[in-house]
Amino acid sequence: MKLALITTIFLLILGIPIAYWLSRKQSILKLVIEAIITMPLVLPPSVLGFYLLLAFSPNNAFGKWLQLHFNLQLVFSFKGLILASIIYSLPFMISPIKAAFSHLPQSIAEASYVMGKSKTKTFFAVLLPNIKPSIYTAAVLTFAHTLGEFGVVLMIGGNIPGETKVASIAIYDAVETMDYQAANVYAMILFAITFIIVIGVFVINRNAVKSPFE
Repeated sequence: MKLALITTIFLLILGIPIAYWLSRKQSILKLVIEAIITMPLVLPPSVLGFYLLLAFSPNNAFGKWLQLHFNLQLVFSFKGLILASIIYSLPFMISPIKAAFSHLPQSIAEASYVMGKSKTKTFFAVLLPNIKPSIYTAAVLTFAHTLGEFGVVLMIGGNIPGETKVASIAIYDAVETMDYQAANVYAMILFAITFIIVIGVFVINRNAVKSPFE
């Protein structure tokens, strides 16, 4: 829960401006960046986890630089899980928000500019309120996806109790030791949490698009 919540908050802060930038006039650079962002959707988690493990390892340049200058070790640590989860869940946050920005009529922003509003004011006071259902959906998809991560978190964090052992790994451990009762309890808790969150988003989105005359 902690990992999913922190990842979702960070991705809301990062994802909304990135999605807005990607939704504007297309270019080759944007297409390449969007392709890179979308790759975790199709890459096997073990592949992404393997390359992140290599990148974060103190034996390689990036990991060594982090440890030397910031005394930061990302491999087998909760901080590493957060960074890996942000990278892995990035498309789940950006895709719905980018689609919403792309479908907003340009006339909405233009009307705001004509009324003397700045680009920043227009973004926060006009554009964002018009895509609230998509933001809710993106946040829930990100949270639920992070909650169920397995391959990436196992590669980066291992299985350290109290540090990097997340719910999906606890289920795997329980099954490996043939403790099906514990596995069932963990799985049912995750199922219930995810189901309640998704139903909540459907209700919020339904109310957001409902006509005031209904």
